[in-house]
Amino acid sequence: MIAASTNDLGPYSLDHFRKNNLSVSWKIDGLETTVDDFYERNQTVIDIVKEKPNSEEVKLMDDSSQFTDSTAKQTRRQLREKKREKHAAQLLQQDNNILIKLENAAIERSKSVDTSVLGKYSIWRKEYENDNSDSTVRLMRDQMIMARAYLAIAKMKNKLDLYHELQTRLKESQCALGEASTDADLHRSSPDKIKSMGQILSKAKEQLYDCKLVTGKLRAMLQSADEEARGLKKQSTFLSQLAAKTIPNGIHCLSLRLTIDFHLLPPEKRNFPRSENLENPNLYHYALFSDNVLAASVVVNSTIVNAKDPSKHVFHLVTDKLNFGAMNMWFLSNPPGKATIHVENVDEFRWLNSSYCPVLRQLESAAMREYYFKAEHPTTLSSGASNLKYRNPKYLSMLNHLRFYLPQVYPKLEKILFLDDDIVVQKDLTGLWDVDLHGKVNGAVETCGESFHRFDKYLNFSNPHIARKFDPNACGWAYGMNMFDLKEWKKRDMTGIYHKWQNLNEERLLWKLGTLPPGLITFYGLTHPLDKSWHVLGLGYNPGIDRSEIENAAVVHYNGNMKPWLELAMTKYRGYWSKYIKYNHPYLRQCKLTE
Repeated sequence: MIAASTNDLGPYSLDHFRKNNLSVSWKIDGLETTVDDFYERNQTVIDIVKEKPNSEEVKLMDDSSQFTDSTAKQTRRQLREKKREKHAAQLLQQDNNILIKLENAAIERSKSVDTSVLGKYSIWRKEYENDNSDSTVRLMRDQMIMARAYLAIAKMKNKLDLYHELQTRLKESQCALGEASTDADLHRSSPDKIKSMGQILSKAKEQLYDCKLVTGKLRAMLQSADEEARGLKKQSTFLSQLAAKTIPNGIHCLSLRLTIDFHLLPPEKRNFPRSENLENPNLYHYALFSDNVLAASVVVNSTIVNAKDPSKHVFHLVTDKLNFGAMNMWFLSNPPGKATIHVENVDEFRWLNSSYCPVLRQLESAAMREYYFKAEHPTTLSSGASNLKYRNPKYLSMLNHLRFYLPQVYPKLEKILFLDDDIVVQKDLTGLWDVDLHGKVNGAVETCGESFHRFDKYLNFSNPHIARKFDPNACGWAYGMNMFDLKEWKKRDMTGIYHKWQNLNEERLLWKLGTLPPGLITFYGLTHPLDKSWHVLGLGYNPGIDRSEIENAAVVHYNGNMKPWLELAMTKYRGYWSKYIKYNHPYLRQCKLTE
């Protein structure tokens, strides 16, 4: 094979190569030339040699002819090269096609992924698309934690200059951080503060770092922070319950004005019409026990508005003596159309006394008086959350326990629908009277899921009385909208069962607070599950309820602390309640009650 030298200083150079040393692609030593280039660039030289051979060149060519490929072999080699290149191009194209398919599949999968953020403290907090939107904030907080640790060590080791410098940088970082919860909220000077703090922390590490000492200090800081968090949690519980149970000024004003006007009425104008319907078993009877005039008005109004025939509905409303005048005056001045209503005072139920009712007897005991009213009793903030809840006046009111005495309050009725005052009726409820309870006493919507709202959530199964009688996995149900068969109630003496368990629970050790746990016990095995669309719960604590579920419900229940008449109510749910209030009513305007 003949190669032309590209060196400008001399003539062509002729070199010999052994055929068996050649490969598919090779380079001449010292030159960036491939086989193809080699053939192309030297083909002219071969032609020249063929045209003008001298004797010496002929001899050289004759000697090297055995090593020179024929034209046919060169052609085959070039064809093989082209096939390899074509095959490589096909493989590359296949790889590109596969990558495109994978990318498209990934895009389709990403569309089906639920991108909502779960498990946050509060669902109405500002959401951020970037999962690391607070990385700088967390870095600054970490720096401040280490600065506090080194501050204590610097003071301990009398490194006053370093101590003052750390203190200065710590204050600067605190000012830059402020109330920021994400990087977007940080002051623009934050990067400089981070850099300065990093430098002083590096300096502190060089002078003060002692693994054992730093670990001990961080552990002490962690313990202190944990104790502070527990204290704040108790305080938060106390304040949330205080906010939830305090009567707003507007409702308090409304009750006072109505009470005054009621006592100004002549006695003959204080009676409701259609009193003959109160004991008619062929009508639809409702029991409503409340001390909140505005809440009771929403329950009655929403029921009447959605009723097919309001004239067949009878409301039995019971309140306390403090709100008796106000409740009467409201419904006398705002009668519920053709429906019948009657208001009673629970304090006038002479049969409901401490000799008959265990709860009243317990409330009159010295131990209970000391528990609730003694000044030297531990403060609410230092008590547990359950004790705070138990001190709620709601648990001292017989209005809350009157639901266990329905046959005694309404002896001539056969069926009655019990409603809480924090519900809103959205559909006609007469279909509930047609539901077959299959010999059960209570018709209610069950609330248990896979592992929550079962009996072990409410009852103390470490107590043998509870463990022997009840299944911890039994499904719980909801108070708030309950259909009671009063004939079966009297037949099975449900009030007697309630009294028995209340006597056993005098030390308040058998169940959690409230009226639901004793209700679960009293009606155990005697509750018929209703369809869930009758009663949707959680509007007073759960911001994640599906809107369609709420709008399809016959009754929605604001159980929880965020009642719709309070400022802390969830705005997204308040409209379902407020649309049944006439805010242009003179009483409401006088008391500045607005949406």
